[in-house]
Amino acid sequence: SGLLSCGDFETIVRMSESYVFRRAICNIPTNSLNKTFSTLTKTIDKSKYLESIKAHFLLIPQSSYRRFPSDEEFVRSIQTRDLYNFRSRTYWLRRFENHNRKEYAPVNEYTIEHIMPQNENMRPEWRAALGPEWERIQQTWLHTLGNLTLTGYNSEYSDLPFKDKRDHPNGFKTSTLRLNVGLGEVEEWTESAIKKRAEKLAKQAVEIWASPQLPEATLSAYQTRRTEEPQYEIEHHQHLLPTEGEQKVDVRALYEAFRKEVLALDTDVTEEILKQYIAYKAETNFVDVIPQARGLKLILNMRFTEVTDPRGICTDITGIGKWGNGDVELKLASLEDLPYVIGLVRQSLELQLGNVTD
Repeated sequence: SGLLSCGDFETIVRMSESYVFRRAICNIPTNSLNKTFSTLTKTIDKSKYLESIKAHFLLIPQSSYRRFPSDEEFVRSIQTRDLYNFRSRTYWLRRFENHNRKEYAPVNEYTIEHIMPQNENMRPEWRAALGPEWERIQQTWLHTLGNLTLTGYNSEYSDLPFKDKRDHPNGFKTSTLRLNVGLGEVEEWTESAIKKRAEKLAKQAVEIWASPQLPEATLSAYQTRRTEEPQYEIEHHQHLLPTEGEQKVDVRALYEAFRKEVLALDTDVTEEILKQYIAYKAETNFVDVIPQARGLKLILNMRFTEVTDPRGICTDITGIGKWGNGDVELKLASLEDLPYVIGLVRQSLELQLGNVTD
């Protein structure tokens, strides 16, 4: 439809790729990414397509599990992460080797080489080079970024001493692979050498899996736009206001007790007071609360067939017009029912976070 240039489209794809990969390297749970990307569309300004997506990623708080990991967090994690047993190890090796490269290197035709060998019974030469703490060094750094590379001569290298691998006729000195650049100038393969190479490669990784960048003034404008949206206080909901005389149900006390329990379900749960209801969300709304004269109406953001409700207090409102999100409705009118109701709410939250299998 002409809204997006090919160049901007590629940038968005690469940015999304960086987001997913950085999160995996930083060991951030990925089970809610489907929700993350489905709700992303709500933030897109089609007149500034790429810019608005960058702003969205940048405005996710770094304290949130949805965050786009910062350069600092990514650099720190990629240097110590076990990348040999990493599920997508061929992917990260391919990206390292072929980033901005027109002459594509067929990484799948090479094998992964541990510069410091995996053999638990290390040769005396390796033990001497690594020093008295060779066992700790091997256990700590064996499968990490600084000790891994590619080669077509793995069987010939075996667990030879480093200098033999380096000076082999087809060794690191003569290798044409980018990942081996610099290994020909290293004299000894020590813990310090492994760390130094990891630092070097981590800096490259920040360029390969880049984070979005926007001028501060542009980002501030998006931040201001968010804060200018209508804000509501709890007093906006009249059934939560103090009333004179006796009440059959103290709705405000019921709400405060419910609110406390819901916010305690997960550190990422937030509350948003809207005009028609109060939303509790992690990735997106998982329960919406509509205060009423005799209690709280709750809407769970899940299909009715997904809820486990032994007491049968939930109602199927699929296809019925309503405030809130979801197809499951229930009432909370007594503090005695709160533990059971919170159990139902937890189901909606866990389903959203991906902890419950359909």
